[in-house]
Amino acid sequence: MNFALTDEQQMIVDTVRTFVETEIYPHENEVERTGHVPPELGREIARKCKEIGFFGCNMPEEVGGAGLDHTSFTLVERELGRGSMALTVFFGRPSGILMACNDEQRERYLLPAVSGEKFDALAMTEPDAGSDVRGMKCFARKDGDDWVVNGTKHFISHANIADFVIVFIATGEEDTPRGKKKLITCFLVDRGTPGFEIREGYNSVSHRGYKNCILNFDECRLPSAQILGEVHKGFDIANDWLYATRLTVAATSVGRARRAFDYALNYAAERKQFGKPIGANQGVSFKLADMITEIDAADLLTLSAAWRLDQGLPSNREIASAKVYATEMLARVTDEAIQIFGGMGLMDDLPLARFWRDARVERIWDGTSEIQRHIISRDLLRPLGA
Repeated sequence: MNFALTDEQQMIVDTVRTFVETEIYPHENEVERTGHVPPELGREIARKCKEIGFFGCNMPEEVGGAGLDHTSFTLVERELGRGSMALTVFFGRPSGILMACNDEQRERYLLPAVSGEKFDALAMTEPDAGSDVRGMKCFARKDGDDWVVNGTKHFISHANIADFVIVFIATGEEDTPRGKKKLITCFLVDRGTPGFEIREGYNSVSHRGYKNCILNFDECRLPSAQILGEVHKGFDIANDWLYATRLTVAATSVGRARRAFDYALNYAAERKQFGKPIGANQGVSFKLADMITEIDAADLLTLSAAWRLDQGLPSNREIASAKVYATEMLARVTDEAIQIFGGMGLMDDLPLARFWRDARVERIWDGTSEIQRHIISRDLLRPLGA
């Protein structure tokens, strides 16, 4: 086993970390204060991302991306995790689902997304359908060659900056051993389509400035040409996306935890009480030991899962393990970092309170910790007939 990064991977880490430190960190406090990213700042971050050749780096070279493998892209996401999501969202990473575009859709959606001419967002969650995705109520009925959509989506990340949205919509039902379940179809919906409204969602304590949105469909008519993939086969193209997003959450959690740890480590070495650095006390030094052990474990779990994807090996359980462990690790590490700082850890002068608040949502979105444990246990028990 060789755990060393290749020269190219080390270059990726160094380049993205430098980008985050120079282009993201300086704007974080203002975004945290206002809960808003000025559009011109977002465009500037995207422009600089293109300059260093990383815009669309997760997409294949044949469509204009950098063609990074899963492991290398996970390293990108890990470094981006150090910065505010409200700002790093402009470090463009289009949804891999767009690779399912047909020839006509490639010209209208895929290629512009990879080049940065258009931003995409992805919509699945509804007020009454979170973990139970197949219980969604947003429904499209067939009307000639068109589909007429009615319903609501919510918690849709960064739809406020999207030029189009990749939306999963119920288009029928099927009988299953657990009763009727919805058949799901994926549609590409342009901003400004009649009957389709994107509006700002809820105020969140996590990731301020990174907007969640509500999508409303009111007799929204979509031609069949807007279907991505096949009718009723939306989940077939969603699986790869779910793998990628869960890996992203795990990787960004590791990056954010390392940044919080760095604050705590340096403070423990510098802050003196009773005539010596507080890090000389086991009450603090043992916290640091536990923190770095958990961070390293989460890092290895995440990179191992990405490597399995690159090898074409079964990875569902491993990705779920990485996601649940890394996100719960982040909560513990940020909490301990604040404890090491004491009262100052909760002040706005430091970003630790922000890391602490941001950490909370990671255990919920892209599959809750409970769903990840379900995936893991099912993978273990099914081969045994349980």
